[in-house]
Amino acid sequence: MIGAYAYAEKGQNMIGLGTIINTLAIIFGGVIGNFTGKLFNEEQQISVNKACGVSVLFIAIAGAMQGMMSITGDSLVSGRSMLVALSLLLGTVTGELIGIEKGFESFGEWLKVKTGNSGDKQFVDAFVTASLTVCIGAMAIVGAIQDGITGDYSTLALKAILDCIIVAVMTSSLGKGAAFSAIPVFAFEGTITLLARLVSPVMTEAAIANLSLVGSILIFCVGLNLVWGKTVRVANMLPGIIFAIIAAYLPWTL
Repeated sequence: MIGAYAYAEKGQNMIGLGTIINTLAIIFGGVIGNFTGKLFNEEQQISVNKACGVSVLFIAIAGAMQGMMSITGDSLVSGRSMLVALSLLLGTVTGELIGIEKGFESFGEWLKVKTGNSGDKQFVDAFVTASLTVCIGAMAIVGAIQDGITGDYSTLALKAILDCIIVAVMTSSLGKGAAFSAIPVFAFEGTITLLARLVSPVMTEAAIANLSLVGSILIFCVGLNLVWGKTVRVANMLPGIIFAIIAAYLPWTL
């Protein structure tokens, strides 16, 4: 790892390039989605939105099952349900007290006015939904750490491709607010990249596994909102990821 870091220091790989690639990919996806969205009528846009929601649900289910299911002998065994329950419960209580969802919405309202989209009724919902979808997950954190320590941006480059497609679909169905999810992604991944050497020791294999599991469930909640309308305040559940990481250091297994 030290050798790789030195390699990056010599300028072969620019630290932070992964964040830049991911941000630009989201913007590009937003531009494509904004163009294609104009080709659909309202009924077709609703159908595309539902299809996007169903896709997000199954992606999240796959991630959650990978974290909760294991094969023991000839049997398929589930576990870590207590980790999920406690992380989401404590996280939601913390998020509700802090008012994270309101913070996202306030920033979205500010963006809507500053970008001249005051007449777009879906702008804030599109911004919040897309931001949560592309920010939550192990790839963002692990990729940013790799980028910050070794200059290896491959994980974030792969994430950029996925995010580009997701944001393109969301923009076409929800509106241009989804494209502005590039801002929180740039801030989130950029901050972790800069603090990578401090964050890296904390993100053990167990911590990443817990993060991935709870993150997948939060993404599932985003999918619920896409399919059935806003029923879950997902942003207020975000602290659950922190509690999941903390759980990896407990002397007992949840």
